[in-house]
Amino acid sequence: MNKVYDNKAWLLILPMLALVAFSAIIPLMTVVNYSVQDVFDANTRFFTGTEWFAQMLNDPTLQSALLRQFAFSLTVLAIQVPLGIGIALLMPKKGWQASAVLILVTLPLLIPWNVVGSIWQIFTRGDIGLMGWSLRELGYEYNITRSAVDAWGTIIIMDVWHWTPLIALLCYSGLRSIPEAYYQAARIDRASKWSVFRFIQLPKLTNVLVIGVLLRFMHSFMIYAEPFVLTGGGPGSSTTFLSQSLTTMAIGQQDLGPSAAFSLIYFLIILLVSWVFYTAIMNMQKDKEEGA
Repeated sequence: MNKVYDNKAWLLILPMLALVAFSAIIPLMTVVNYSVQDVFDANTRFFTGTEWFAQMLNDPTLQSALLRQFAFSLTVLAIQVPLGIGIALLMPKKGWQASAVLILVTLPLLIPWNVVGSIWQIFTRGDIGLMGWSLRELGYEYNITRSAVDAWGTIIIMDVWHWTPLIALLCYSGLRSIPEAYYQAARIDRASKWSVFRFIQLPKLTNVLVIGVLLRFMHSFMIYAEPFVLTGGGPGSSTTFLSQSLTTMAIGQQDLGPSAAFSLIYFLIILLVSWVFYTAIMNMQKDKEEGA
């Protein structure tokens, strides 16, 4: 007897497909269309092929912004991942203390990006900001509008303050999912805290860490509002990241063709690096499981 398939269930996902097409595919195809054209106005366009892509890839300004972007993303990841794991390990497991700490840890995530930039702009001012004033009182001439080192350090600290809670919350949920039997077995074997972390907690956190690293990498690679409000991309172009360069080109200069090509290159870089991160972490986990 032949099995009868009911394909009516596919109708249920049509609204989702329509939403994805409206929000992602159609805009993406529009950008692809612009990336191969020289647009003068709504009715005057010329086909340019891959000319804009070649121009963007050879643009020294964008190459500098790309290197700056990688340096920023890798730096904040190197700080946020171990710091987030450490915070999660220290967070209470039960009782009202757990709820109170969860709320406190979550607070930075609730603040909008542009507000975070405004908060830190005021916080770092040498005349009225607590951080800027304190550093000056200690003898350090702190000035994010004149010193690239100060601007870079402040943006990294701001990002760590804003987004480390995300890693901490993901790790906390991963730690809470570890069965108590694992800890009981470790206590019976008189395992040290380091051994418990290395052989029980860290392997169990791999999946949430993959999610956390990918989310943070993608977001850090798209950072825009915070440095724009805090430093405006300066001093010079020391804190001008890819998103700011793209916005300047697309909106400030109205170069639609080059900015469309830039957007696609930007998208492909994020996609490629995310895939490399995911594959590397999953292969490490697989090797550990096979070696165990």
